Amino acid sequence: MLVLFETPAGYAIFKLLDEKKLEKTENLYQSFETPEAAGKIVKLKHFEKFTDTTEALAATTAAVEGKLSKSLKKVLKSHVDKDLQEQLLVADAKLGSAIKEKFSLQCLSNTNVQELMRCIRSQLDSLISGLPKKEMTAMALGLAHSLSRYKLKFSPDKVDTMIVQAVSLLDDLDKELNNYIMRCREWYGWHFPELGKIVTDNVAFAKTVKIIGTRENTATSDLSDILPEEVEEKVKEAAEISMGTEISEEDILNIINLCDQVIDITNYRTQLYDYLKARMVAMAPNLTILVGELVGARLISHAGSLINLAKHPASTVQILGAEKALFRALKTKKDTPKYGLIYHSMLVGQSSTKNKGKMSRMLAAKASLCTRVDALGEDGNFSLGPEHKAKLEARLRVLEEGNNRRISGTGKAKAMFEKYQGKSEIKQYPEAADSTLPSVSKRKRSESENVKEEVKIEEVEMATPGSSKKKKKKAKKQEEDIEEKEEAQEVVEDTPKKKKKKVKQEPMDVSVGQEEIEAEDGSVKKKKKKKVKQELEESTSESVEVKEEVPGDPGSEKKKKKKKKSESSE
Repeated sequence: MLVLFETPAGYAIFKLLDEKKLEKTENLYQSFETPEAAGKIVKLKHFEKFTDTTEALAATTAAVEGKLSKSLKKVLKSHVDKDLQEQLLVADAKLGSAIKEKFSLQCLSNTNVQELMRCIRSQLDSLISGLPKKEMTAMALGLAHSLSRYKLKFSPDKVDTMIVQAVSLLDDLDKELNNYIMRCREWYGWHFPELGKIVTDNVAFAKTVKIIGTRENTATSDLSDILPEEVEEKVKEAAEISMGTEISEEDILNIINLCDQVIDITNYRTQLYDYLKARMVAMAPNLTILVGELVGARLISHAGSLINLAKHPASTVQILGAEKALFRALKTKKDTPKYGLIYHSMLVGQSSTKNKGKMSRMLAAKASLCTRVDALGEDGNFSLGPEHKAKLEARLRVLEEGNNRRISGTGKAKAMFEKYQGKSEIKQYPEAADSTLPSVSKRKRSESENVKEEVKIEEVEMATPGSSKKKKKKAKKQEEDIEEKEEAQEVVEDTPKKKKKKVKQEPMDVSVGQEEIEAEDGSVKKKKKKKVKQELEESTSESVEVKEEVPGDPGSEKKKKKKKKSESSE
């Protein structure tokens, strides 16, 4: 039974002398306490030394990936005999399966083998002869450095450093471009101030200045490749009547050099943006589809790496970039921010102001899932990003429409909502509002309303004849009571003046009686009132006749008084 042992200096093949020790590994370390005891269990058969660090690095990386290196193939071919069908003990199971496929050797890798490897490592200096300890340590250190450099170079975790650097450079270029353009517009504005207002695009402005030079050359220069025809005509007209100052040729040369710088930086910026877009699609395709290239790159840059961003929860992703506002809000006990860098994504920008908070929360949750799939997923699945984006767009439409309908839930609840809540309201513009004709006067309206009421009263009377008869009887009784009161008053009164007063008061009493009738019978209609008025007029005419008779009475009363006086004198 052979043992394949890997060291920083090379490959060692040991022969296991006592195979029974492998069955009981609980006290195996006691057998390797001294070099002499270790020599009784394991014996070195061959040691293949690496020629340089490059070969050692290639062998180590192959072993890490579970593959066979050239040096290992060479050792196994020369020193392991297939015919004897010896069993090979290997530390790594992947490497054992690769050897088995290549050389058809029986490879064994389990916990007992791992324990044996630990014991061999403890006595490695004594078991491998001709290799000093200092040399082994130096080779181990060199291999460690080269392996770490290799991992940094090809690690998928560290490729996102290119994204971090690219997005930072893109932001710096935008700032510099703004400064350069402002300086260029202000500088050339002393000579041709009207051009800045006519040509608003920065790159077009720089190219126009580069072609024109001084404003005297505007009429002869061709700007059709840069500007539209209408704008070109405006520029040429403005150049003829410009209010700018004259400048020298040296000044215009420096301005043109500045314009060259602006154009070059703009071209480089577009190239850098394309590079960043390609890197983002390769590194984080789901996150790129969901939030966009720039926002995704800024999130990765702010977190430090894609792995760090994947470790963040959704609540942290939502406010990433607004840390200052968050801690200020916590300190002053005010509302915390609802969004950070994620605010610049397309989905949050499309939503209204009241829905931006909801949208940023949902987008952060989906972005967190997509980031984890991109960082830790092995199959390279690209379907998660478009799927989540479609869901968020559907949810945004529901929020913007104002229907708080549940997307998840039973179909019954959804149907009930549509039945009772989902009624569409159609409002039409009133055409009468456009009419310029004079409106009907209030008096005419009241008359028409009275006519309608009378018609209704007649209909009610036709419907309820019994109730109307009772009301008529009550009205007649009240009129008879009024007439009896009047007769009693006429008998009691002594002087004609008092009678006149009483007669004058009678119409008032009649009106009072009428009011009482109305109070008692609130439901009496206007047609009845007309009949009552006619009867009252008849009673008032009778009272007038009484007034006419009163002037004849005083003479008869005087005669009676004279007779009484004569009788008393006698």
